[in-house]
Amino acid sequence: MRAIVQEAYGSPNVLQLRDIDIPAVKDDEVLVRVRAASVHPDVWHVVSGRPYVLRVMGSGLRRPKNRVPGTDMAGVVESAGANATRFRPGDEVFGETIRGRQWKNGGAYAEYVSVPADNLAPKPGGVSFEQAACVPTAGLITLLNLPPGPLGNVLVNGAAGGVGGCAVQIAKARGATVTGVEHTSKLDLVSALGADHVIDYTVEDFTRRGVRYDLIVDIPGNHSFADCRRALTPDGTYVLIGHDRYGDAGRKVLGSLPRFVGLMARSVFQRQLPRPTRATPPTKDSMAVLADLLRTGELSPVIDRAFPLAEAPAALRYLTEGTARGRIVVTL
Repeated sequence: MRAIVQEAYGSPNVLQLRDIDIPAVKDDEVLVRVRAASVHPDVWHVVSGRPYVLRVMGSGLRRPKNRVPGTDMAGVVESAGANATRFRPGDEVFGETIRGRQWKNGGAYAEYVSVPADNLAPKPGGVSFEQAACVPTAGLITLLNLPPGPLGNVLVNGAAGGVGGCAVQIAKARGATVTGVEHTSKLDLVSALGADHVIDYTVEDFTRRGVRYDLIVDIPGNHSFADCRRALTPDGTYVLIGHDRYGDAGRKVLGSLPRFVGLMARSVFQRQLPRPTRATPPTKDSMAVLADLLRTGELSPVIDRAFPLAEAPAALRYLTEGTARGRIVVTL
């Protein structure tokens, strides 16, 4: 089969199109013929090997253990393992190819990929393969980080990105009033995603507007928690999700990990920070939630650009430019 192969860490130029063997299928896995795979920041991190800590978190010390990048895909079931009884050949599915949330390659940039059956959900009719492929990682991260119960007045900082767009739409589906913060060039996209209000960060600092929110979802992490507290209600919650920006901040070794650890430590004493929990919902259940949101149209990713498989390196370079108005996908 054709696949994008990564033999070393580095720029997108390390990626090569090759013919390799179709992966074997375990009893609890499904072999999927890939129709589309998403291009998102975690893919860049594993291709570049930065921050270096990801290499000891499952990716591989000197080179990637899995040579084929990509974790999110949508496609058609080719075959199913003995215990993967939910799916049959010909079923259209979407999902995340890796187990857990580790930074590592997942094999999605290939004609075929083996996926744990519990990581898949049926692709709703009327939803394109490209749209479905954009949902798994961003959607699962969003579901994991949005607190339970009524959300109230929500601000999403970085609202046009993958997680940001999911956060806007899922919060709206849960009845929230949503304000999206973005660059001037992407404000209309944020409105199209469903945000009730938009803030141009080149003109206005959301932490100094005098408006308070029940929840701040911070993807770029370009404001300190101390600054964001000014924009929180007394019982509000601050959630940091991203905060690396393709290594531009110079955190080559640990990335944003120290900031996350610091916030976790402070959460013991600070009620506006979520406390760490081990109660992670099963991926199977969360994928079913995402499938329902796609089916109802409450979750509807906007595709900016699709690249053929051979141009996956160009797709990653385009991602890091930061100019995309919507999601980026690789198609097969």
